[in-house]
Amino acid sequence: MSKKKYDKNSISTQGLINIKAITDYSLITEYGELVYFIIKPTNISVLSESNLSNRIYALMTVLKGITDVEMICLNSKENFDDNKIYLKKRMEEESNPIIQRLLQIDSQNLDHLQVQTATSREFLIIIRLQNQKETENLPYLSRIEKILKEQGFTTKRADNDDIKKIIAVYFEQNVTTDSYEDFDGERWVILGE
Repeated sequence: MSKKKYDKNSISTQGLINIKAITDYSLITEYGELVYFIIKPTNISVLSESNLSNRIYALMTVLKGITDVEMICLNSKENFDDNKIYLKKRMEEESNPIIQRLLQIDSQNLDHLQVQTATSREFLIIIRLQNQKETENLPYLSRIEKILKEQGFTTKRADNDDIKKIIAVYFEQNVTTDSYEDFDGERWVILGE
């Protein structure tokens, strides 16, 4: 019993979320190899109705031309809602007017930051590579990237650092880290000590 408990506790974060490896262009899981295409969002609020219809048709064309496609929309900036709820609760509980004022200033600062990053979204098209020879992967992915660009989407195939950032944002809502670790705790290791 203690052996089983030890094994569970020694699993890395990547192991807990079923990541086997992060390659130069994909995320390998027990459910297949995932390749991410980052799509730069279009501000649809300024598009005319006909241009909006054209964008929808272009996306439909892409989706019809690619099998086994998945899509994700992520915040690419931090979400401050939990912090704002906490500050509001603290302001209600606080009896000291000076502390209440400081909490109010903090809340206003978070509002200001959130307004600045309100449109910070990342749209991802995910391709799950299954039962394909490795020599077929890169031409297949290049063809998908070409289809996306031909339909007017500004896109980039996610590289190793992009994938690590996507994982950090998705699982931790952490967008402030400049570098993402290949191994749990890597940033705390000092070589030569």
